Amino acid sequence: MISKTTFYFSRIIGRKVYDENNNVIGKLLDLAVSTAHLDPNDSEPFRPKVLAVYLKNSSKENYYTFSSISVAKANGRYRVYCSSPRKVPKRETKDNLLLKESILDQQIVDINGKKVVRVNDIRLVTIAEGVFAIAVDVGVEGLLRRIGIVKPLKFFFSLVRIHIPSDFILFDDIAAVDHTNLSIKLSKAASKLHTLHPSDLADIIEELGKVSKTTVFSALDEEKAADVLEELEPHEQVHIIESIPLEKAADVLEKMPANEAADLLDELEVEKAEMLLHEMEKESSEEVRELLEYSPKTVGSLMNTEVLSFSENITIDEVLNKLRIQKPEMEMLYNLFVVDDNDKLVATISLRDLVISQPQTLIQDIMKRDPISVYDDDKLDSLAEIISKYNMLAIPVINKEEKLEGMVVIDDVVEDLIGKRRTV
Repeated sequence: MISKTTFYFSRIIGRKVYDENNNVIGKLLDLAVSTAHLDPNDSEPFRPKVLAVYLKNSSKENYYTFSSISVAKANGRYRVYCSSPRKVPKRETKDNLLLKESILDQQIVDINGKKVVRVNDIRLVTIAEGVFAIAVDVGVEGLLRRIGIVKPLKFFFSLVRIHIPSDFILFDDIAAVDHTNLSIKLSKAASKLHTLHPSDLADIIEELGKVSKTTVFSALDEEKAADVLEELEPHEQVHIIESIPLEKAADVLEKMPANEAADLLDELEVEKAEMLLHEMEKESSEEVRELLEYSPKTVGSLMNTEVLSFSENITIDEVLNKLRIQKPEMEMLYNLFVVDDNDKLVATISLRDLVISQPQTLIQDIMKRDPISVYDDDKLDSLAEIISKYNMLAIPVINKEEKLEGMVVIDDVVEDLIGKRRTV
């Protein structure tokens, strides 16, 4: 009998389990591991510890705890040994994670690879402190091992010098996707999912099944959820908004730029859109309603109403202080505007001019008067040509009274060009 220090979960599923007296106590159906949440900032690696075995004996299925567990191999077959097995009620294992039920064959997120993968097998290790799950196998080798043909294929391919790829992901670098049947998420790995860039997280969500999409999105805070929602394809946005609670959806829409929220609501049924607008805060709701009134072929339908405007009589130092307090999004800094007491557009200021000028310089001394602008009811066709001709990152939008309504940024023009609408 050869002692094994590492082994694969697929090798022991369905195997007989023996006590220290070599008596069969049942057939192994699953392993329950700890899901105790660790501090995301903890540098110690997370390795779920096996706390109980789920066995079938006769016609009954029961959980057993033990003083120690080991796996050995004899005559090409694996055996599992449990010392001092003790039957425990199912309620005592409610916070544990069943490897076969919740991890094997399930979708997980590879945090480092920023992709959704399928778990083909699980690698475990036995040490003095117990048995621990250390990694999941998402490679071809794991799949072949499951169906029992990995050894002959490895031998055959070795003759022609072809390597069967294996791909392991440590538990620290994965996040379980569907926690609907669990009371505790999978360790600190779950919190790492929230650290991904919104674009990466959006790509991941789009790869998931309908239920899992909603599960992952619902776990995000409102700020992150809004950023991710902006990155999703329109049909995915609709699915998410229709799948999450009305209150959550309204809170997320409030965090989005008004033009993005308006575009999304425009894709929904009128009744659903109206419910969301009613649930949103009054100021946000009114802003979005105004944008929804614009024809989809006009500039107003594409403009962002969140702009930075200042009086010409304040200093650069005052402007910079306001920017530090507001902490605006990057696209809001593409163009800064100067308005008079009636909110009429007077001039523009570049971020470069702000940075290189002396703090006590007045805005009126560096601003550029008579800026290029477009009217909110102008046709979209004109936008691409103007932005290209004048090499602009953003163009101000005014109404017939010359009052500043918002701006259109180049990002939205490009997105519109390659999307369902055309600005040319």
